[in-house]
Amino acid sequence: MDQDQDQDRAPDHIPFAIDLTFEEARRRAEVVAALGPDWDPLAVLHAEDEAYALLYSGLDADQQRTYDMLVAAGVLPGGEPGRAAAH
Repeated sequence: MDQDQDQDRAPDHIPFAIDLTFEEARRRAEVVAALGPDWDPLAVLHAEDEAYALLYSGLDADQQRTYDMLVAAGVLPGGEPGRAAAH
């Protein structure tokens, strides 16, 4: 077949392409704008650390062993300040 015959068999599709980089940047800007001027990311991270420490505080010996095993296996984060709650 020659090139003209190949083009005759081409479907009647119009190529469509969109650069999602611009759309992702716009989406992120909208999210930050929606959070408002009072949003404090450091305060949010600090509150998350406090909640995490509280979640794993007061464990009995068996629970602490299980927690330590999960941290060692990489299932739970550990070894970070506020993340290794002692009982």
